[in-house]
Amino acid sequence: MNNLNDPPNWNIRPHSRADGGDGSRWNYALLVPMLGLAAFRWIWSRESRKEIEREREAYREQTAAFQQDLEAKYHATISESRRAVARLSLELEKEQNRTASYREALISQGRKMVEERKLLEQERAQLVQEARQLQPLRGAYLHCLQGEEDWQQRARRLLQEFEDALTERQSIYCSRLLPRGQRLEMEKSLLVRASVDPVAADLDMVSGLTDIFKHDTHCGGIWNTNKRQNGRLMWLYLQYWELLVELKKFRKVEKVILEK
Repeated sequence: MNNLNDPPNWNIRPHSRADGGDGSRWNYALLVPMLGLAAFRWIWSRESRKEIEREREAYREQTAAFQQDLEAKYHATISESRRAVARLSLELEKEQNRTASYREALISQGRKMVEERKLLEQERAQLVQEARQLQPLRGAYLHCLQGEEDWQQRARRLLQEFEDALTERQSIYCSRLLPRGQRLEMEKSLLVRASVDPVAADLDMVSGLTDIFKHDTHCGGIWNTNKRQNGRLMWLYLQYWELLVELKKFRKVEKVILEK
C-alpha cells in the first residue's frame, strides 16, 4: 500500500553502489521536507478539529440559548392565552347570564301582555254588552234632553232678563240722583214676576231676590260709570241660578229614566 510518508515515486532508496556517497545525501535531502509536510498536516488537522469543536460548542450554546428563549416565549404565550381564554370564558358566562335574564324578562313581559290583552278583550266585550243594554236608555236620555231643552231656554232668557233688571236696580241704589221710590217699584215688580213665573218658582228666586234687596249694598265708587261693578251678592245669586238650571235639567232626565 502507498504511504504518505513514502509516495510511490518519492521513495528514494539508496543505490547499491559500493561507494554509497551521492545516494545517501539525496535520500536525506528529500526526507526532511516530507517530515515537515507530515508535521504540518498533523498540526493542521489537530487545530482544525479544535476549531470545529469550538464552533460546535458555540453552536450548541447558541442553540440551547435560542431554545430556552423559545421555551420562555412559548410558556409566556401559553400563559397569556390561558388568561385570555379564562377572561373570555368569564365574559361569555356573564353574557349568557344577561341573555338568559333578558330572555326571561321578555317571556315574562310577553305573558303579562297576553294577560293584559285578555283582560282588555274581556272589558271590551263587557262594554259592548253594556252598550247594547244601554242603547234603549240612551234613546230615552236623548229624548228627555230634547224635551227639557225648551224649559232650559226659557230659564236662560228669564235669568238674562233678571240680570239686566238687577244691574239697573243696583245702579239706582248706588246713584245719589235717582229717587229711592223708583228702586222700590222695580224691586216690587221683580218679586211679583218671580212669584208668578213657573221657571222662577222652580228656581225659588223670590227668596234670593229678597236677600239681595236686603243685604246687597255694594257700589263701585263715586266716579264709577260701569254698572256691572256695582253689587256683589246679586252676581253670586245669578251664578247659583245658572248652575241650578243645569242641575234641574239632569235631575228631571234622571227621574224619567229611572221610572222606565
